[in-house]
Amino acid sequence: MPESATPVTPVTFPPAFLWGAATSAYQIEGAVREDGRTPSIWDTFSHTPGKTAGGDNGDIAVDHYHRYRDDVALMKDLGLGAYRFSVSWTRVQPTGRGPAVQRGLDFYRRLVDELLAAGIKPALTLYHWDLPQELEDAGGWPERDTAHRFAEYAQIVGEALGDRVEQWITLNEPWCAAFLGYASGVHAPGRTDPAAALRAAHHLNLAHGLGTAALRSVMPARNSVAISLNTSVVRPLSQNPADLAAAQKIDDLSGGIFHGPILHGAYPQSLLEATASVTDWSYVQDGDLGQIRQPIDAICLNYYTPTVVSAADADSRAPRADGHGASDHSPWPAADDVAFHQPPGERTEMGWSVDPTGLHELIMRYNREAPGLPLYISENGAAYDDKPGADGSVHDPDRVAYLNGHLTAVRQAIADGADVRGYYLWSLLDNFEWAYGYEKRFGAVYVDYATQQRTPKSSALWYGRAARTGALPPLDAVE
Repeated sequence: MPESATPVTPVTFPPAFLWGAATSAYQIEGAVREDGRTPSIWDTFSHTPGKTAGGDNGDIAVDHYHRYRDDVALMKDLGLGAYRFSVSWTRVQPTGRGPAVQRGLDFYRRLVDELLAAGIKPALTLYHWDLPQELEDAGGWPERDTAHRFAEYAQIVGEALGDRVEQWITLNEPWCAAFLGYASGVHAPGRTDPAAALRAAHHLNLAHGLGTAALRSVMPARNSVAISLNTSVVRPLSQNPADLAAAQKIDDLSGGIFHGPILHGAYPQSLLEATASVTDWSYVQDGDLGQIRQPIDAICLNYYTPTVVSAADADSRAPRADGHGASDHSPWPAADDVAFHQPPGERTEMGWSVDPTGLHELIMRYNREAPGLPLYISENGAAYDDKPGADGSVHDPDRVAYLNGHLTAVRQAIADGADVRGYYLWSLLDNFEWAYGYEKRFGAVYVDYATQQRTPKSSALWYGRAARTGALPPLDAVE
C-alpha cells in the first residue's frame, strides 16, 4: 500500500446481528399436487393465459420440496445464520378450512429440523400471497371471513411448529396482496376493483391481529411475532404543495393503511378522506382496530427502491412508472391525480433505481413509528441478468455492490440509534418471480432451471463471508 493511502475501515456489525436469506413457498417449492396440496390463487393465476411472462408457473419452480436438504446444506456452507421461508397454506389446509393435512405439515417439520441441525435459525412467514383458491372463490380477502380462516390456519401451524420456530411473521407485504391482487390485477387473483382492494387491506390487517392472537394462544411466550411491510419510501418531485399532497396520499396508501392500525390503532384521517370517493369504510366494525393492534415483538421491513411522485398533469398520458407492473388499472385507489417518476441513475433488471439511502430512511422512519420495537430487514436484493461463465461460475458484481451499499446503509442506521437485529437477503435462490415468470433472477444462488443445479454466485460467496465474519468484505473479495 502506498504510504499516502488510508486503510479502509471495515464496516462491522454487532456480534448478535442475524445474517439470513429469504424465499417463499410458491416461488421455490414446486410439488404443487403432492401430499394433499390443492391450488392456491397463484396456481390458478399462473395457469391463466397471458398472466405471466412466457406462461410460466410454479408447478416445479426450483423443486425445493424435494431438494430442501441440499438447499439447507448450501446455506450452512455459505455460513448463513437464519432462513426465512413461508408455509403454503393449501399444503396445510387444502380448502382453507378444517383440520390440517399432516403430510403437508410434515414437510415443514422436516425442513425446520434440518435447519436447526445445521445451526440455522428458522423464521416462518405464514402468508406469502398464496391464498387457497377455495377461499378466493368464496370472496377472498375482500370478505371478512377470510381473516377468521387465516387465524385458524395460524393456530394450526403455531401448534405444529411453535416449539421449534421462534421467529414468526404473519403476513408478507399485505400491500401487494391487496392492491396488486385486487386493484391493478397484476398479481393473483387478478381482480381490478379498487373498493375491493381497500376492503382486502382492512381484512388483511384484521387477519394479522387475529392471527397474532391465535399464535400467542398456542406458542411459548419466548417466540417473536411480527409482520413484513413494504412501505414505500415516498419522495415528492418538488416541495410545492401539490407534490407534497401527492406524496402524502401514496405514503398513506402504502404505509399508513397498515402501520396506522397495527401500531397506533387507527387509520390515518388523511387516508379516509382521500379514499372517500371509493369506499365509506363501513366494513371496519367495532372492535376491529383494537383487535388489529395486538402487541407485536418486531417490525420486519422489505425494501428495494424509493418512489418519486408529483401531482399529475391533467394533459399527461404517460404510463404509470411506479415499478409495479403494467396494467390499465392502478394499484393506487383514488390516486389518479398522482404521477410516478423514474429516478435517475443506476437501475436493476427490474428497472428499479438503486438507492441505499432509501433503506436508511425507511429504517429511521420505523425507528420513530415504533420506538422500542426491534427491526429486521426481511427482504432486500436485486435482479440482474446473471449468466454462467465458460468455467460454470456466475459472477454478479452489480449485486455485490448493491448488497454492500444497502448493508452499509443498515449499519449506518444502527449507528444512528435504530435497533436493527438482522437482514434477510432476497433471495437465496433464483426462482419463479411471480408475473415475471423465470425471466428475472433475484437469487444469490444461480439455478439452472433445466437441471435444477445450484451454483452460488459471487454475491452468495461475498454475503456468506460477511455472515461468517460480521464485516462487509471488499467488493472484489470473491472475484
